[in-house]
Amino acid sequence: MKLTVHTFLTLDGVMQGPGGPDEDVTGGFTRGGWVVPLFDEGMGEIVGDWFGKADAFLIGRTTYDLFYPYWSQVTDPNDVVATKLNALPKYVASTTLRDPEWQNTTVLSDDVLDQIKQLKSQPGGELQIHGSCGLLHTLHNSGLIDEYRLLVFPVTVGKGKRLFTDDTQASSFSLVSSRTTKTGAVYSELRPKQFDVGRFGIEDGGVAPID
Repeated sequence: MKLTVHTFLTLDGVMQGPGGPDEDVTGGFTRGGWVVPLFDEGMGEIVGDWFGKADAFLIGRTTYDLFYPYWSQVTDPNDVVATKLNALPKYVASTTLRDPEWQNTTVLSDDVLDQIKQLKSQPGGELQIHGSCGLLHTLHNSGLIDEYRLLVFPVTVGKGKRLFTDDTQASSFSLVSSRTTKTGAVYSELRPKQFDVGRFGIEDGGVAPID
């Protein structure tokens, strides 16, 4: 299976609490709900397409605790997010979760990276990560993520959990596709590749990149 990341980001790189003021107040975060005023049809189409491709989900404990109480109550068969989350296998990376109540949930507590590698080796389409900031940091630095699907919204919130932090492993990315919603959110699908640098110099009297 392909391991894919799906997340909402602010212009200053924060992914914390997009859906509501009380969604995730870790670290005293008080600016949750920043994505709601910017929701539009285009965003809905993008998210629906994400979940339509899912064969299984990989999430952290905090995201499990946020998702389960909400999405387990959504029974509308036309809601692709709820339908997929409730029906498909869910793998939770946690050393503290015991006896999960959400159906089709398996806890990964020992040798998590090795277990994720085993999941990736199984047949299927996509093993999707949503939220799960801490887990994302580990997976990025381990080079296990195959594709990033990022929706960046025109808002800044300052302090908060970030997808990429000061200790993030350097990486370059290839653009697979992109689009912009009517409210100004920029969507990018990116595949990681080897980090590369260059320099500019003078060539034939003009400025040009030089190998």
